[in-house]
Amino acid sequence: MIRGFFRLIGLVLLAVGFIFLVYDGARYVADQTLRFTRLGQFWNDIHQSSQQAFRVWVDGFAPWLWNDVVRVILDQPVFAVLGIAGILLMLLFRPRKPLIGYARD
Repeated sequence: MIRGFFRLIGLVLLAVGFIFLVYDGARYVADQTLRFTRLGQFWNDIHQSSQQAFRVWVDGFAPWLWNDVVRVILDQPVFAVLGIAGILLMLLFRPRKPLIGYARD
């Protein structure tokens, strides 16, 4: 049951990533300039104070982590981050292969 729930979350993340890919593509067709929506920019648009609170929490936990890992992820396009997260969830929680020649009683 939990496996199905995480696969559903992965599928939703993959679908939202595809929506952002279409959004960025439509913006390219309209403006003729290639601009991707960055994850940090999108997070600021949704809820700016939560991003600042997350930065304070990460700086308190491990100060090097913000510049080396989190900042790099926040500078990536939304469709790429959500697509990769969705694919990883779907792969990690895929159904098990049935065992051949083994009866479960």
